[in-house]
Amino acid sequence: MVNELQLLGDIIIEKKREIAQLIHEKRMSGVMLTEQQKKELQRLEPTIMDMRIQFIELLGAGITEQSGSQKIFPEIEEWGKETGAYFYDLGAPLDEALKETRYYRTYIWKAMEKEAIARNLSAASIFKLISVFDPLLDHAVYYFSLEYVRMHQKTLENARNAFLELSVPVVPLLKGVGVLPLIGNIDTERSRLLMEKTLQQATNLKLTHLIFDVSGVQIVDTMVADQLFKVIDALSLLGVETIITGIRPEVAQTMITLGLSVENLNVKANLHQAFEDIRLLKDK
Repeated sequence: MVNELQLLGDIIIEKKREIAQLIHEKRMSGVMLTEQQKKELQRLEPTIMDMRIQFIELLGAGITEQSGSQKIFPEIEEWGKETGAYFYDLGAPLDEALKETRYYRTYIWKAMEKEAIARNLSAASIFKLISVFDPLLDHAVYYFSLEYVRMHQKTLENARNAFLELSVPVVPLLKGVGVLPLIGNIDTERSRLLMEKTLQQATNLKLTHLIFDVSGVQIVDTMVADQLFKVIDALSLLGVETIITGIRPEVAQTMITLGLSVENLNVKANLHQAFEDIRLLKDK
């Protein structure tokens, strides 16, 4: 039985290019492509074919070494990670990319079935072949998916960090005066960034006055208010006077209900009023 499986594995390796070409043709049959997409596919085909050939060779080696197939698992894992990253970079959806699995399973099995019939393999050998081949393929799919999802999460995290960076923009109005328009909810992560970036930008812009416009903030709770107070206190240590504008009626009501004190805050109705007050102070 061992010799039979070794022979099948060797045949798979020998026919790797033929099987890879068949898989590629069947995979692409019926796919409607624009002229631009066809040109792009022609450019990518050599790389994709090399990936297919390499994988088929690894599967063949795993079948050949069925008594110690664990030896091939690290190489299968590496292939899965590299291929998952490659397809993610191409922008292929995960479900579309995973369709590859069906074609490998179908056409490699067809090649093995043909040889198994020709060589009259025993039922025991067939079952042994299944117990070797399926885990190898599943191992590759697992690490392919794992790497694809990891890169997707990394992209989302980078996009989120970029959004947070842009969500704390101090806009200079005139010399020494800036405005920070706050929009949306302020969570723990954004609160941390609010403190860090506001102090940094206030220093870089050499501000004497900073207007916090909160007209875009829908909800103010104790955490949000506490963070704003901390930023205001930190700015005061830098010699920056802060003005709060745009408190919405429902937010004002919530703040009173929560018992939040605004006695020590410089609050104005809107940006225009705050800007006029600052200009009068600077004109004195």
